[in-house]
Amino acid sequence: MEFNEVYITKTATYFPNEPVSNEEMEEYLGLINQSPSKSKRIVLRNNGIKRRFYALTRGGIPTHTNAEMTAHTIRKMLDNDPEKIKSIELLACGTSSPDQMMPSHAVMVHGELPESRSIEVVSPSGVCCAGMHALKYAYMAIRIGDVHNAVAAGSERLSAVLKSEVFEDEAQILKELEANPYIGFEKEFLRWMLSDGAACFQLSDKKNETGLSLRIEWIEGISYANIKEPCMYMGGDKMENGKLKSYLDFSPEEQRARSIMSIKQDVKLLSENIVPLGGLMLSRLFKEKNLDPADVDYFLPHMSSDFFRDKIFNQLIANGTPIPYEKWVVNLPTVGNVGAASVYFMVDEVFQNPNLKKGQKILLLVPESSRFSYMYALLTVC
Repeated sequence: MEFNEVYITKTATYFPNEPVSNEEMEEYLGLINQSPSKSKRIVLRNNGIKRRFYALTRGGIPTHTNAEMTAHTIRKMLDNDPEKIKSIELLACGTSSPDQMMPSHAVMVHGELPESRSIEVVSPSGVCCAGMHALKYAYMAIRIGDVHNAVAAGSERLSAVLKSEVFEDEAQILKELEANPYIGFEKEFLRWMLSDGAACFQLSDKKNETGLSLRIEWIEGISYANIKEPCMYMGGDKMENGKLKSYLDFSPEEQRARSIMSIKQDVKLLSENIVPLGGLMLSRLFKEKNLDPADVDYFLPHMSSDFFRDKIFNQLIANGTPIPYEKWVVNLPTVGNVGAASVYFMVDEVFQNPNLKKGQKILLLVPESSRFSYMYALLTVC
């Protein structure tokens, strides 16, 4: 069977509202139990994030749904042209924060695009890797000739579960029981990390007739869930044996009292595993794909925090695959951690770079701490 080449021919990004500075965050997310956070300054100092975006007004009123943001960026990419939107043959949208559990996120995005046709729609779930899973599905569909073009997207609207009201019942109980209104660090930690936004790629079996395209050479993924317990989770609670207890097995009162629907992260488990495990598969790929680190012109590592920058750099050296900092593209300080959309934002930044040249190689690395999954891809400018 002869496989088609697959190209990223266009990209677009969408951020809701104006950027939010570190000093303004609690004006949008609110104060838990009317008390300023004790951990905010420490977390922000380590993660290096200077601003982020929320689909909220000051005071926490929602301004956009996840599906709306994703549809906005697709329309932007296709010049708000109904005929171009109608030409989409496949839509794949990944997120960790759908607006509802059912229907799926991607069909809701499709519903926000009434100009489009009735087409195949796919909704990869997960966390940061979900956007890459959407990209891989679209890539494979074009590669085997099922379709000639596709749109892949990554998006997040996590601000809704970062608001103080999610934690108020638990904080009140803690105050009554222990005279301590402060939520555990594993829950509050992520309030100062996450951002909202959407981004998308247009994929085709034909490269652009004028201008540059990005040929997808390969996309690979791996999960270590067989050997590692959950590290980041939402809609459940972690038991002493490391297993998760589903929100379905808590009463509504227990869900509120323990803020079960908040996002939680085991910070110790994260720091011990996220970088070393990510380096294992990357080292293997350098060998299997006969890729020399010196051939990489742009390295796009998705990082949840600047805390991991030096650790990734040193791990690459230890693995014999060094990539100097001048080849890295990291936009975490200016856009925050947008989960499934983060790598899309970085690719868009490189694609818009006026110094981009044919033949250059772009290496993507997307880790997902929820149970230690990773996605990797290599793009060639053509």
